Amino acid sequence: MDIKITTLAGKDAGKASLSDEIFGLDPREDLLQRVVRWQLAKKQQGTHKTKGRSEISRTGAKMYRQKGTGRARHSSARVPQFRGGGRAHGPVVRSHEHELPKKVRALGLKHALSAKAKASNLIVIDDLALPEAKTKALVASFQKLGLDNALMIGGAEIDANFKQAAANIPNIDVLPIQGINVYDILRRGTLVLSKSAIEALEERFK
Repeated sequence: MDIKITTLAGKDAGKASLSDEIFGLDPREDLLQRVVRWQLAKKQQGTHKTKGRSEISRTGAKMYRQKGTGRARHSSARVPQFRGGGRAHGPVVRSHEHELPKKVRALGLKHALSAKAKASNLIVIDDLALPEAKTKALVASFQKLGLDNALMIGGAEIDANFKQAAANIPNIDVLPIQGINVYDILRRGTLVLSKSAIEALEERFK
């Protein structure tokens, strides 16, 4: 698969050949859903917590005598049916992580890249670098390229000027190639890859 390479200024910079094994697959929604669910589960803090009846600070004495009152038989005031009592089967601090095979994760990334390529939402830029960290100039470049909601993937290290200029632009995410992931690819409208990012991806899946 051949794709046109452009510069940040919108000028033609040649063509790149993309591997069909990475960018030419028929996207499977079930795979993408599995990987996104795995990612979001890992991100959950799992710090939600309520107190059970054993954790309530309240007297353990019997509330009133067993017989003769006409009321129900009760022992502890810590039980869930009373105001201030513990909650039955409430949430506890735990990890929401679950296992997902490495092969499925790798395949999910390929399908996410292929989905962007198939929908014509993939742009290749020769280099994500700026001479100065000027947000206004970068916004103008993005307007020429038609980018208003995009994920930008650079090489192993992102140019400091580009990263700083893009930091305050809404709906624009910038990541090094090590941080590429299915969730961030799918949550943005356009995927922008640098030439070095494509080389790193092809080396990774070789």
